Amino acid sequence: MKIGAVVALVVGLALAIFLVWQIGIGSVWDAASKVGWGGFVAICLAGLAVEACLGTAWYALLSGHGVPWLVLVCGRQVRDSSSDLLPFTQIGGMVIGARAASLGGVPAPLAYASMMVDVTTELMGQIAFLILGLLLGVSQLKTSPTLAPYADGMILGTALLIPAAAAFVILQRKGTQLAEKLASRLLPAAVSHTEAFSEALHGFYQKPLRLTLSATFHLLSWILSGVWIWLILQFCGAHISILSALTIEALLGALRSVTVFIPSAIGVQEAGYAALAPVFGAGPEIGLAVSLLKRARDVAVGVPALLLWQLVEGRRALGRGKEKA
Repeated sequence: MKIGAVVALVVGLALAIFLVWQIGIGSVWDAASKVGWGGFVAICLAGLAVEACLGTAWYALLSGHGVPWLVLVCGRQVRDSSSDLLPFTQIGGMVIGARAASLGGVPAPLAYASMMVDVTTELMGQIAFLILGLLLGVSQLKTSPTLAPYADGMILGTALLIPAAAAFVILQRKGTQLAEKLASRLLPAAVSHTEAFSEALHGFYQKPLRLTLSATFHLLSWILSGVWIWLILQFCGAHISILSALTIEALLGALRSVTVFIPSAIGVQEAGYAALAPVFGAGPEIGLAVSLLKRARDVAVGVPALLLWQLVEGRRALGRGKEKA
C-alpha cells in the first residue's frame, strides 16, 4: 500500500470508531440486533442478488465471447470483496476481479479490457441513478439543516459527471496510447500484449447495443442496492419508504465514488449513512447500524469468495510448478 492509502485507512478507521462512540455503541447495537439471524441471512441473500446483476452487466459486454455467466458473477464478487475487505482501493479490486475472470478462462487482454469498459458503463448507470436519487430527495436535502448547504453542490457535481463520463469514453476510444499507458500502470502483469488489449477495447465500443445493455443492468443493480438498503432499514426498525432508501443509496454511492482512494471506504460509508438517515426520518444510530450490517455481510460472503479465489490461484501455481518439473 502507498503511504497515502495507509493514512486514509487510518483516518477513516478513526472516524468510524469516533462515530460509534459519539452516537453510542448501545443504541447502535440495539438497532443492529433487531435484525436477528434470519434477517441477516436475508440480507446476505439480497446482497448476492445485487452481485448477480452486476455480474450480468459485465456478461452483457462479453456475451459473444463464450464466457460463462457464472465466471463473471464470481469475478465481480471477488472484485467487490477485495475492495471491501482487503487494504486496497476500488482500483485494486478491479484488477483482482479481472484476474479472477482470467482464471475462469477469459483471455487476459479481454478480461482487463472488458473490466475497463464495464467501469465506464457502471459510471453511466450510476449517473442515471444519482439523477433519480436527487430528483426523489432534493426537497428533503434542501430542508435539512445539515445537508442543505451542500445540496446545490451535489446537483452541480452530478451535472459535471456527465461530460466526465463522455470524456472517459472518448479517451478510451481515441486515445489508444493513453488507454494502454493507464492499463500498464493498473494492470502491469496481465496486459503484456498491448495490441490484443487495444483491439479488445475498441471491439467493445463498436457494439453499442452491448454497451447499452451493460449500462442498463448497472442501473438496475443500483436500484436493487437501494431496495437492499430499504430491506436492512426495515429489519433495523426504520420504516422509511423505498424511494427514500433509493435516495440514500444514490448519495452514498456518489460519496464513495469521490473517495475512491480510501480503502474499503472505511469511515466514509459510516459517516454517510449516519448523516443521511436522519434526513429521511431515521436516527443516526440506524444509519450506522445499516453500515455495520453491510460490513458484516461483506465479511460473511467475501471471506469465502476470497478463499475460493486463492484456492484457484494456488492450484494454478501448483500446476505450473509440476509442468516446469
